[in-house]
Amino acid sequence: QVQLVESGGGLVQPGGSLRLSCAASGSIFSIYAMGWYRQAPGKQRELVAAIPSIGTTNYADSVKGRFTISRENAKNTVYLQMTSLKPEDTAVYYCNAEVVTGWGTIPYDYWGQGTQVTVSS
Repeated sequence: QVQLVESGGGLVQPGGSLRLSCAASGSIFSIYAMGWYRQAPGKQRELVAAIPSIGTTNYADSVKGRFTISRENAKNTVYLQMTSLKPEDTAVYYCNAEVVTGWGTIPYDYWGQGTQVTVSS
């Protein structure tokens, strides 16, 4: 019903930058919060950044000042601009969206397939 497609991952040297994009499509009535999570090998998935439909953004302490989340509501798209990347940022990054698919329905969490970000020299 709803698909989230991520793009923009890849290999980058320490100190470099990447921009991730995630576009939602399908039976979308409205989208509440959108966010990015990541999961490194052997670790639990963790929140990187989140942006509500209205209100302030939220960042993990480890990325504050380096990552910026933004969204284009008209395109149902969320972005993650990552700068000053560190090897510890290496992980699979997942897009998340709270989607309402019809009038009066409750929001449901949808996930993208994940995109690999590798920070290495």
